[in-house]
Amino acid sequence: MKVSLLQRYSFPVFRKPSLHYHSAFHTPISFSSSSSSIKPKIPLFLRPPTHSIPLSDLKKWYNWAKNLASSVGSSFLHSDNGADASLLCRELNWLLEDSLEDRSLIPHLGIQESSQNANLRVDLEELYSLWKERIEKRKPLQYLVGCEHWRDLVLCVEEGVFIPRPETELMVDLVSHAIENNEELREGFWVDLGTGSGAIAIGIGRVLGEQGKVFAIDLNPVACSVAALNVQRYGLQDKIEVRRGSWFKTLKDFEGKLSGIVSNPPYIPSDHISGLQAEVGKHEPRLALDGGPDGMEDLLHLLNGAASMLKPGGFFAFEVRWIMIL
Repeated sequence: MKVSLLQRYSFPVFRKPSLHYHSAFHTPISFSSSSSSIKPKIPLFLRPPTHSIPLSDLKKWYNWAKNLASSVGSSFLHSDNGADASLLCRELNWLLEDSLEDRSLIPHLGIQESSQNANLRVDLEELYSLWKERIEKRKPLQYLVGCEHWRDLVLCVEEGVFIPRPETELMVDLVSHAIENNEELREGFWVDLGTGSGAIAIGIGRVLGEQGKVFAIDLNPVACSVAALNVQRYGLQDKIEVRRGSWFKTLKDFEGKLSGIVSNPPYIPSDHISGLQAEVGKHEPRLALDGGPDGMEDLLHLLNGAASMLKPGGFFAFEVRWIMIL
């Protein structure tokens, strides 16, 4: 069994701005999943632009939102390493981009008078409410817009689902390297335990190509629902099966048959969660964070179970927080 350890040093909570939306992201969605009866929420950028308002009204909202962001200054940064005003203003622009049908109107917000109308995917009252939640409640931007950019994917997320981090992208790179010259691993069964949004499972499903199969496992019914939606959006229903359950319990029929196991499990000591950034500690699911008194409960469970679940020569990678003892 080959074991890889991915160390994480921090908790980034802000969406990467480097990706542009592809037209395929705007295709209609129909949803059905045997893994959960919960219907996932549709992110802003996939909603129809059914709200038309004067551009002058949007400008008033935009100026109000900028002033609210500026009033924060560096207080979030100093309190718990949260966003400062400049980063919040960038997030404001990302929220506006997801809300507008025509992004070319954004520069017109600086024009003093304009008779144009703007078509929005959410009404103006909700825009006010969303930005107040970001500033006053420290709700992550990803939950406001309903998506996160990860690798070359745009993944749906919502409250109750752990937001995938840039560091976790390395997990897919590790798997890609492991199967590069190993057809037996490429053709086998892979498992993403604690899949959340389905990010790692989808990344692995794509690098496996036409071969292999991936099981995406999560105990949280909301996460299963969202993961199934993301799997469908990327056309991987035949490659990835979402199952609801606790760790290895839904995989008894694959004991000793798995080619690879990957996981980003909870590993934060219980009494450390209150000290995390407010965006994380107050809003992201505790089920995805809390690793017990010493942060090791789920990690030890995975280590104990992996040996019996993997076939000889199997691959096991997990993410863990780096802890320095002085």
